[in-house]
Amino acid sequence: QVQLVESGGGLVQPGGSLRLSCAVSGLTFSRHGLAWFRQAPEKEREFVATINYRGDDTDYGASVKGRFTVSRDNAKNMMYLQMTGLEPEDSAVYYCAAMVGTWISATASMYDYWGQGTQVTVSS
Repeated sequence: QVQLVESGGGLVQPGGSLRLSCAVSGLTFSRHGLAWFRQAPEKEREFVATINYRGDDTDYGASVKGRFTVSRDNAKNMMYLQMTGLEPEDSAVYYCAAMVGTWISATASMYDYWGQGTQVTVSS
């Protein structure tokens, strides 16, 4: 049974930082491309970041490029999202996802497994 569990969300002031984690089990972690998506109330799901199976290829959504960094630790079956310069517009539920393939993708339908999400709220 494949499980993805996000953690690290919370309330942060504008300009602050947070680090999200995604713990993955039930699959051969190092063989899967991964991604972060987010969804705010009454908005469509939005691509945030993706990383390939080796961690040497990444891509970011335009709204987070230069502020967020995705990484992975294949020895620990973990993916991370370091978020800096947070803005109120970054408030959303953040989801991690895993695909059957090894590559990167910004398309949600490419991902087969999803976590339950962690809430990030940016507010003063």
